[in-house]
Amino acid sequence: MLTTSERRRAYKGPVLFSHGFRVFFLLAGIWAALAMILWVIFLATGTPIPSRMIGTDWHMHEMVFGYSSAVIAGFLLTAVPNWTGRLPVLGWPVVGLSGIWVAGRLAIFVSEWLPAVISPLVDIAFLIVLGAVLAREIIAGKNWRNLKVLGVVALMAISNGIFHYETLNGSAINGYGIRMGVGTIVSLIILIGGRVIPSFTRNWLVRQGPGRLPTPVNRFDAFAIAIAIAAVLLWLAAPEFVGSRLLNMIAGAAHAIRLTRWAGWRTVAEPLVLILHVGYAFVPLGFLLLAISGGTQIPHAWMVGVIGVVTLAMMTRVSLGHSGRPLASTKAIVALYGAIILAALLRITTEFLPHLNYLLYISATMWIAAFAGFAIAYYPILAKPHK
Repeated sequence: MLTTSERRRAYKGPVLFSHGFRVFFLLAGIWAALAMILWVIFLATGTPIPSRMIGTDWHMHEMVFGYSSAVIAGFLLTAVPNWTGRLPVLGWPVVGLSGIWVAGRLAIFVSEWLPAVISPLVDIAFLIVLGAVLAREIIAGKNWRNLKVLGVVALMAISNGIFHYETLNGSAINGYGIRMGVGTIVSLIILIGGRVIPSFTRNWLVRQGPGRLPTPVNRFDAFAIAIAIAAVLLWLAAPEFVGSRLLNMIAGAAHAIRLTRWAGWRTVAEPLVLILHVGYAFVPLGFLLLAISGGTQIPHAWMVGVIGVVTLAMMTRVSLGHSGRPLASTKAIVALYGAIILAALLRITTEFLPHLNYLLYISATMWIAAFAGFAIAYYPILAKPHK
């Protein structure tokens, strides 16, 4: 039986399946654009999709549990080998995982033509199999402290299951499943972002000469994380409770302060770093919008801002670094960032000016441009060998 390193050296298959981030980031970009195109067509023409989910439910599900799950898979399949010291999962296991993810997207889209239980089972299977693959790698590498990442995958799977249950019994709009899924992703970005954003920022600023550096992690970060998780949990349990509004306000203020401690304003010259700070800014904005709205609606500052901007920022950076290319932005990358930021700002604006319906279509167009642009610009990086 070949060892992991021997399998790596012996691998002669497509570059796309030589590392998990390659195929999953490419699939995520393609699906983010395609799913939004389908959603715009549905809105503009009223043409129904052949899904058991109503249109809004399908749209929310595919952004949170379709697109985001692919990004999480790509990120964790990249991070876990770094944590465990083992070489990446590659070849047929990656083909199988990506195949299950694609099957989930198809099963949800045509679920009206299938028995009621089929599409939920196929869809949830992806997160379960992903968790099993990651558990094997972590246990084999005896990297026990990172078993906690399995909790994120488990929470996403449970959230997805709840979402499916709610759709089979009516609608999942603003239900427990979608709130739990979004809350899990935002919490993950708060935890991971709080480690990588100041780290990447410090590494870049040190090379620029003397000046303000990110504040080292201290008790304030622990407080900000704790209050954010408490706010998310209370929002899940009792979104309209007055105490939830208060916690959301405190969490918003805490994370706005946390962001200022990372000296992001000094990174304007490097968009690959600056975009991380811009994306994280939507975290406190989302908390504040929850406090203002009373928690009844999921803020698009999180749905488009955090999930859209931060994940695109991470995909563009990770893809460059792990494919052996220099971490330097290009005009195409800057254009992608501009499009996704504009998409987020316009979508948030419609929450306050709902009569400006045309802004929804402009926002959707910018989203499509950002992710279709990512898939086109990054296809050679993700699917072809680096010479």
